[in-house]
Amino acid sequence: MKKILVPLICIFFAVHINFVDAQPNFNIDAKSALLMEASSGKILYEKNSHEKLPPASVTKVMTILLIYDAIDSGKIKPDDMVTVSEHAANMGGSQIFLEPYEQQTVYDLLKAIVIASANDAAVAMAEYIGGSEENFVQLMNERAKKLGMSNTNFFNACGLDTDGHETSANDIAIMSRELINKHPQVFDLTKIWMDNITHKTRRGEKQFGLSNTNKLIKSYPGATGLKTGSTSKALFCISATAQRDGMNLIAVIMGAPNPASRFGEAAKLLDYGFMNYKIMKGEPVGTIKGKVKIYKGEKDEVDIVIKNEVSAVIPKGSKNSIESEIKLIDAINAPVVKNTKAGEIIYLIDGKRIGSSELVTAEKINKATLKNIINKLIKKWFL
Repeated sequence: MKKILVPLICIFFAVHINFVDAQPNFNIDAKSALLMEASSGKILYEKNSHEKLPPASVTKVMTILLIYDAIDSGKIKPDDMVTVSEHAANMGGSQIFLEPYEQQTVYDLLKAIVIASANDAAVAMAEYIGGSEENFVQLMNERAKKLGMSNTNFFNACGLDTDGHETSANDIAIMSRELINKHPQVFDLTKIWMDNITHKTRRGEKQFGLSNTNKLIKSYPGATGLKTGSTSKALFCISATAQRDGMNLIAVIMGAPNPASRFGEAAKLLDYGFMNYKIMKGEPVGTIKGKVKIYKGEKDEVDIVIKNEVSAVIPKGSKNSIESEIKLIDAINAPVVKNTKAGEIIYLIDGKRIGSSELVTAEKINKATLKNIINKLIKKWFL
């Protein structure tokens, strides 16, 4: 393995030495809270963040994630027609008053879940994807386990109070991060303030208005989403997302005493994050970082490039510089597929790893033909 230590200019990329930042000198008026930067997953503030609590309709972050997963995989389509069951229609709580056997598109039900936090729409989609709400809840818990949500146990798809239905601020931030990073198109819906759907029943059609339950969309500069929730047991909760200067933050509030404090405390966390931190990015995807020899290929070497851009969250005003360590294999046997892993670039500060990206081949290299071999020999002997 070849190792090259390359100092990068401070202006390009600076990171604070202290990776465990001090908590701010304010208290959050809620049972638990957490502030996370979305690209890196770095936690900037937490209060009782692993305490298991009822999440109310913030549960629907997982429901929405699984809906987008199903769309992306081709299992369902946005224009599919979903028939509402009696079970879904009788959910109660926050709803759009779907009627049994009414049909709605996947897109309109998703819109109702995201904007208006509709329990009936959430359960209708759960049944459509899972075959039953129970099966869908199993998918929710499996996804939570894969994401490392160790404090989570879902019992329904909508968040109504049920014994044992619980999660934590940390786990909510994890699933919120997965949703907005994997399916950023969710912001097309979360930022809608008012919209409507058309009820289509045997008695005819009528419009039903949707109003966004997240008041930060109107009041907080840079707000992008994500999901509110409230029940008598959970009190007032929110997973609030916002973006400024290329940095996405997730502020989770659980168990706030009233709606105003829920939004106010989330805004306080977001303010703290934007005022005190910034995001810096490593070298762009595709940057050439060296060459690797190719054995028995139509070419003797191939460029090695950065596969993923690395982001780091740093305190504003930091002066410390970062170094990068490049590790490359010596050679690859042809044929070589484009994006074959050939090494790694590791970003460090004071020897501490803060992020990394695979280094991959920039192009496909075919195995050498007899003609290639003859041409190489001629060049070697006569040129």
